[in-house]
Amino acid sequence: MSEEAPRADAIYLSSLNFLSGCCVVAAVVGAAGGLISLPSWVLAAEVLLTVIALFIFGSIRYRIDKNALTFGAAIVMVATFVPMWWPSSGLKAAVALNGVGALGPFLARNFLTLHGLDKLVHADTMLFILGLTFFVAVIGQTRILESLSFAALKRNKGRVFPTIALLAAVVSFASGILDGVSMIGLMIRTLIIILFLAKAPEKAAISAVIVSTIVTTVCGMWLAYGEPPNLIMKSNLQPHLDDAFFLRYCLPIALASYVVVLFNMRKLFGAGRVEMEKLDVIDLHTADVRFLQAERHGEVLSAVEFVHAHKNELQEETGPLVAAIRNGQPLGEALVSTGVSKPSRLLLLGRFVAEDLSEPLDFHYSSALPNSSISTDESLRTINAALEGVRQRRRRAQIIGAGAFAPFIGFLIWHAVDHAVPLFWSSFAGFLAALPAIWSLPKVRRLALKEARHEFSDYLFLLPLFLSITLLQKVGFFDQAGALLQAGIHKIGITGMALGQFAATTFLSGVLDNNVVADFGGRALRGLEVDIIHLFAMAQIAGYAIGGCLTHIGSAQSVVAYSFLRKELNPSFTPFDWIRTVSGILLQLFLVAAVIIGVRSFFHG
Repeated sequence: MSEEAPRADAIYLSSLNFLSGCCVVAAVVGAAGGLISLPSWVLAAEVLLTVIALFIFGSIRYRIDKNALTFGAAIVMVATFVPMWWPSSGLKAAVALNGVGALGPFLARNFLTLHGLDKLVHADTMLFILGLTFFVAVIGQTRILESLSFAALKRNKGRVFPTIALLAAVVSFASGILDGVSMIGLMIRTLIIILFLAKAPEKAAISAVIVSTIVTTVCGMWLAYGEPPNLIMKSNLQPHLDDAFFLRYCLPIALASYVVVLFNMRKLFGAGRVEMEKLDVIDLHTADVRFLQAERHGEVLSAVEFVHAHKNELQEETGPLVAAIRNGQPLGEALVSTGVSKPSRLLLLGRFVAEDLSEPLDFHYSSALPNSSISTDESLRTINAALEGVRQRRRRAQIIGAGAFAPFIGFLIWHAVDHAVPLFWSSFAGFLAALPAIWSLPKVRRLALKEARHEFSDYLFLLPLFLSITLLQKVGFFDQAGALLQAGIHKIGITGMALGQFAATTFLSGVLDNNVVADFGGRALRGLEVDIIHLFAMAQIAGYAIGGCLTHIGSAQSVVAYSFLRKELNPSFTPFDWIRTVSGILLQLFLVAAVIIGVRSFFHG
């Protein structure tokens, strides 16, 4: 693994100044719209500039908070929309007939009901994501993924490839139902732990992060609920896109993508092996230790993250410690081998694991030095006894967490049968049922809620963009897009249009956010025949998934993965490095998906 390299930190421009500037622009645009008739393409250009700005100001050194950017842009777009819409609106006629009293029912219907807000900003979908982030955050704190991974590693006698293949299969399945962003955070950290233990090179670790992005985004496209773009498509095209559609049309691409990922993982990790017989006690009981970290300290850090968090105390010893850990040494052994003083070791081991285990752990690692004649039996007995108590609490939490899937899946089925049942009931039911698993552990509970709030805040920038696309629909923009689709079908045929949409959405989802592209592209399919809607929706969904992995901001998963790469593996890793690293496997996925779409459209024709 490379040492930390100097880098220019991002400079965030003032959100308040940006919002103030947007208010000034909105006043000018609104005044202009009152004097002259603005065409609908002006609003479309504002939407396009907003999503391009998201890409630019998320990539260069000078940044604008994406929530401030989209909410500020929304102020301008609303000011543009109102003069376009008001002259021919039904509300204007109602006000002329009944006075300002007509505004009350209009506002209540559109802004105070779930149905109205759902039409404006996909409220049901956003609430479902909100509940899902909290649900998955609670499940994640039971350390179920680490438990499964290390059980598989032990069963596979330390072989890395079959273990990661099984982990990828579990996460691929879970990402179709649960939040893919939450799943990638869990998967990345679990993979990195395994690869550090296998003393894998930096290239393999970076590839593992890329694989995690693809697994949670592309292989997770088999069902609607784990991927926001799929949920947006489902919402825009109700009742035509049901669960049966995703299983018939999207599952084959997800399965084929998993096979491609498996082939690439075999080349990357096929020779890797963890020497289970030499594993340290902390590494051998990773799930228990991480559960204990959350329970005692309210945070769960890898050894490298922990060292970076204490670099001010460690100072010049930080670099050698990180190098030793990335070479396969456990933290305690690295502290001893790099010459950290005993008082500092005790303090750090107490903060990393537990204060009452710092003495036994330090004794254990000191005794493990070459040529040491000190027996470690007593210290190991103390450590194992403490971890056994943790293990019982962890397993109890996992059982309760597993039981929470019953109401979650039950409400999903109810929603599938009756769309009048809000989708968000399922995720909130799952969260409330899972919460008792960690309720009696205050620091674990606070950690889960904090992580969920932080994760959902990354989705808030979508609300103004959804609103802007709804405004475009109100001014008739998507009627023109639908007419272009019809003309394209007649000119180049269904197969050509399906493949064209797949290629276009793949590219657009790389340079723009795939959630926005999904909302934009899905609305253009309204009014087509149901079979054609299914075919084009499949092509677009595949494009959102593959394109979302193409750049560091194409999807929420890419954002998480890129941030982890920069922070934990290679601080000098650039957006262009991301594209170079991911392009080979994405080209394979693109070709496989294109063949499946082409075959499907051929038989459709």
